Amino acid sequence: MTILVAYAPRPEGEAALEKGIEAATRRNERLIVVNAAVGGPQEDPNIVSGHDAERLEQRLQGLSIPAEFKMFVRGHNAVEEIQNLVHREQVSLLVIGLRRRSAVGKLLLGSVAHDILMSVPCPVLAVKAE
Repeated sequence: MTILVAYAPRPEGEAALEKGIEAATRRNERLIVVNAAVGGPQEDPNIVSGHDAERLEQRLQGLSIPAEFKMFVRGHNAVEEIQNLVHREQVSLLVIGLRRRSAVGKLLLGSVAHDILMSVPCPVLAVKAE
């Protein structure tokens, strides 16, 4: 089985990464860290760029479990990419990071975390950044 971490280069993404590594190591499961977005770095600040991608890959190589980093930047939205990975990779646990948003922010922008929670068949661990 596989643990999947939905990663964004923000504090909540780092918190999700830490919990995902901890869970995968404890369960001795494969770890996939994914960064999924529609546009390029100019259009979406949630996309991992060169230095961050190298840092992530080095971190994952040093683990005692199989781990890999995947980045999807194409026409599908992040929720669709994560749904596809959950089904394709036999994910036993999905780890996502959460951030505090106002009620108006949630109403106007929607919530990727909410869409993920409601659409994937596996357990989801939602982690807050400290």
